[in-house]
Amino acid sequence: MIFTSIRTEDEQGYAEMAEKMLALAQDQPGFLGVESARAAIGITVSYWADLASIQNWKAHSEHQLAQKSGRAQWYGQYKTRIAKVERDYAF
Repeated sequence: MIFTSIRTEDEQGYAEMAEKMLALAQDQPGFLGVESARAAIGITVSYWADLASIQNWKAHSEHQLAQKSGRAQWYGQYKTRIAKVERDYAF
């Protein structure tokens, strides 16, 4: 799952919520890992075992509250993409 975003200037509560969501996601069935970076645009790539795991995460009640706060307060715009990783290489 690829989440890209452009933030607003409102920082209040963002770091705490991001930390809470990461801890919560890590406890979800099917969660495999996450990578994130922020500059002019933020990008977070989370890895999940299957589409059902992603759907369960999206529907999680605490995650839904964070999503609402994000739309209302922290994000000027965002986009979510669901993709399948066929191979993974590292150096």
